[in-house]
Amino acid sequence: MRSATTSCDRRAWLVSVAVSLPWLLAGCSRGDPEQRLLEAARALQAAIEARDTGDVMDLVDEHFRGSADLDPASARRLLTATFLRYQNIRVVALAPSVRVDPSAPTLGVIESKVVVTGAQGLIPERAEPYHVRTEWRLVGGEWKLSDLRWE
Repeated sequence: MRSATTSCDRRAWLVSVAVSLPWLLAGCSRGDPEQRLLEAARALQAAIEARDTGDVMDLVDEHFRGSADLDPASARRLLTATFLRYQNIRVVALAPSVRVDPSAPTLGVIESKVVVTGAQGLIPERAEPYHVRTEWRLVGGEWKLSDLRWE
């Protein structure tokens, strides 16, 4: 039972983080804060697909919290285990919504339906859809993932 929960948590973490895949909006005209948030989201997607725990964690805020009681340390462990299990990871965000609060321009939100696939070879073993909400904080001029919720 525990391994099924852990496997589900791994997929959910990847999906949730992957909400930052707003390449579908790349051509849209956006203000500078939203464009920079999209760039951080694209970097997060690339790090997940490259299976690079360090690069993912560089985009995670030190005060990060998420579903399933995730904190930065547990997120790192979950990513490492997931990346060891799956050789190929792909993330697809469907119609992401990106907002930066004009009254608090250091806070941003990305929401999306997200599908993550994981495979040992070329054919995906899993394809899981989720509704994901991520919150970001602008820290030292860089967007950092501060909160992550999925269902």
